[in-house]
Formats: sequence, C-alpha cells, structure tokens
Amino acid sequence: MSKYSLSALVAAGLLAGGMSVNSASAADLGGNCCADLEERIAELEATTARKGNRKVSLTVSGWVGQQVTWWDDGGQSNVYVTDLGSTLASHVKFTGQAQILPGWTAGYVLHLEAIGSDSLTTTQGVPDGPNLLTGSANGVSTLQSFWFIKSDQLGKVSVGKQSQASDNTAILVDGSGSLVPANWVPFDFNSFFIRQKNGVLTDTTWGGVGTWGDVNGAPTNSVRYDSPSFGGFSVSASWGEDDFWDVAARYAGEWADFKVAAAAAYSQTNSSSGNSANVLQPFDTGYFQVGAYVEHMPTGLFAYGAYGNLNFHDSSASSNQTWYGKAGIRQRWNPLGHTVLYGEYEHVENRNGGSIYANGTTPEEVGDPDNPLYTYGRASARLWGAGVVQEIDSAAMSLWLKYRNIDASFKNVEIEGGDGGLATDNIQEVTFGALINF
Repeated sequence: MSKYSLSALVAAGLLAGGMSVNSASAADLGGNCCADLEERIAELEATTARKGNRKVSLTVSGWVGQQVTWWDDGGQSNVYVTDLGSTLASHVKFTGQAQILPGWTAGYVLHLEAIGSDSLTTTQGVPDGPNLLTGSANGVSTLQSFWFIKSDQLGKVSVGKQSQASDNTAILVDGSGSLVPANWVPFDFNSFFIRQKNGVLTDTTWGGVGTWGDVNGAPTNSVRYDSPSFGGFSVSASWGEDDFWDVAARYAGEWADFKVAAAAAYSQTNSSSGNSANVLQPFDTGYFQVGAYVEHMPTGLFAYGAYGNLNFHDSSASSNQTWYGKAGIRQRWNPLGHTVLYGEYEHVENRNGGSIYANGTTPEEVGDPDNPLYTYGRASARLWGAGVVQEIDSAAMSLWLKYRNIDASFKNVEIEGGDGGLATDNIQEVTFGALINF
C-alpha cells in the first residue's frame, strides 16, 4: 500500500477542494460556524467587480500561507521554510455568478494555486519540494476550473475540474479553528524518509508507512451534484471518467449549547486499464470516511474525530485504516480574536506489508541493494502532538505554533540473510506558521 500512500496524503484534499467550495467558507478558518455569515456576505458583495453592463459578477479571494519547521529524524535535523502543501498552499480564486431566472443562477470558479516549496514533497535532502500534483518546481497551477447551474429548490450541478463530493468530507466538519495546522493528512512529513536506529536512512517515506487520510483529496475533472440544505442535512454525488464515483452526506446544526457537525462519504474507483481519473485514490479501491465535531459554545471545549477505511477490490488484499482524534478549547481570551489550544492523536495501518531498502548506502554497507534489506507483513504509525492557534480578526489571519512526534512499527519482519526486528527512529517537528485571507 506504500505505493499509494502519497495519494492518501494529499488528502487533503484536505483542503483544496472542500474548503474552496465557496469564498465565504474558505475565508472562515475559525469556528464561529454561521454566526457572522451575513457580515461576510456583505463584505464579499462590497468587493464584487462589475464592468459596463455585464451581468456576471467577479469576486477575488484567497489566502497566503507559509510556515517555518524545525525537524529531527533521529540522525539529522534542520529548519525549512515551506508552503502549507498542495491544495492548502497560497492561492487566488475567482468566482462569479449571474441570475438566469428567479431562483436560478449560473456561475464559475477559477482557482489558481501558487507553490514555492511543497511541504508534501519536502525531504531530508530536498528543502524546496516540487508541487505534488503537477511535479513542477515552482509556479502557478490550476487547482479548480468549473462552471455550475444552481436552483434554490433543486440544488447545484457543476462541471469541470473540481473537488469531488467526498473530497475532505471528514476534515471539513472541524470547526475548531485548528483545521489547517492539525488534521489527519501528513502535510509536514509525508516525503521524509524513515531512519533506522542504526542511522541508516531507508527508502521508505513516513507517508508510505500506512494509509493516512484523506485518500480522496485532490480536485479532478468530474460532474458533481449538491442538494439544497434541509434542516441542516445535505447530500452530494459526483462522477469522473474511467471510472470514479462517490456520494457524501453532511449535517451541521446547534443543539442547545452545543455546535454539532458530522459527515460521511464513500468513493470508488474502477478501471480495467489501471488508470483512474482520481489521481489520489488507488484504482480498484473503495474508500469510506466519516468525521464528527462537537463544541460546547459557552466554554469553548471541543472534540473532533475521523475514521477512514481503504478497501482493495483485490480479494487477496486487506483493508487499511486510519483513526484521528483532536480535543481542546476555543476561547476569546484577548482582543485579537479566539485562541485555540489543542492536542491530537492519529493511528494508521498498512495491513498488506511491503519491503524496505537502504537509501543512499553502498553494497558493502548493506549487501546487494537490488534485494530487500527488510520485508514486513504489516506496518503502523502513530502521531501525537499539541499546539496553539491565535486568530487575528482585524487582519483575517491565523498564527500557530505546534509540536508533533511520529513513530512507526513493523510486524512479521524478515531481514536479508536471516530473521530480525526493524527498529526505527521517531521524527519530530516544531512548526510556526501563519495564514492571511484576502
């Protein structure tokens, strides 16, 4: 499964996709839900650009985000400056719509992402990682480009490059304000190589240990339907050629003093040619994900959890799983804005085994590099961390400081030339970052 873990990562689509469904939600990285929705809508309307007698509006929005990370893999340490990762990186988005008939509108979204150093592809030897989705070292790429027709009563149909219905489903219910620095996608350490206790750097990345969420996390060319919201409930579905489809259901509401949000989705790829239109989820697999968030509004205490299961259609393969949990408090302790304190834990599993080779060593040091140094029957990884986020309302900005520690374990290990265990070092990081909306 390590071959496909990269996909699981981007997960993120975390964000690209879902967080950019509309500019109002993209700008709201806090947890105020819809309390200031009218104010935000008014702000967007004030920035709408019209020219001559054109009927289609134009709204420009986006954010710029960067971070500084100190990391230590047990044998080497350094400090890197990176973007937030593909689908979360600095971007600009152009959106607009025009009324066709009362209750009917047509519109468009053009979402461009600018990456200078992708945290998803950064490694011990590559401080400035290329864009994971395009492979280019730097520059601007098209993350989303689609048109839509929307009915207030019947829902919305979108066509083009966009987030699928299940993109980031489990992630986007997180209303704590800590979604960007703390989620179940390994944005900060995905491509770092695992180091053995003896100091040898392997060819296996931390992203390759198991199936980190979100497997379906990047926009693709598809047709998507989103229903209107009824009592806080909504459903979505999408399809992409050769051959991908998914469905999702969401709920958001308030119960007495509690803010509650939950969502679940299933996505499936089927491809006899072995080429899936979904660039992240492995072909011939099904992926189920579910996430839930609850916050006690008077105290600001919150809890968030997510679960993912990647099921291979090949009957000989086992499913891989992900569990993620986060809890903390969100309170306005100073005039700048809300402060968020949180702790997080994640467990991922690869039940299908694999091989680990030495990376950058000579045959004299480890034997024949054409043969596996180790083979294993099962692998898992654990992440724990803590952090603080400070929102600055007057600048539409969030700053964060976080610590993370990640370790891995391997079962049923066989070493070249005999049996033995596989001991690896942890990787840890301290990151300071900021994101400002416009």
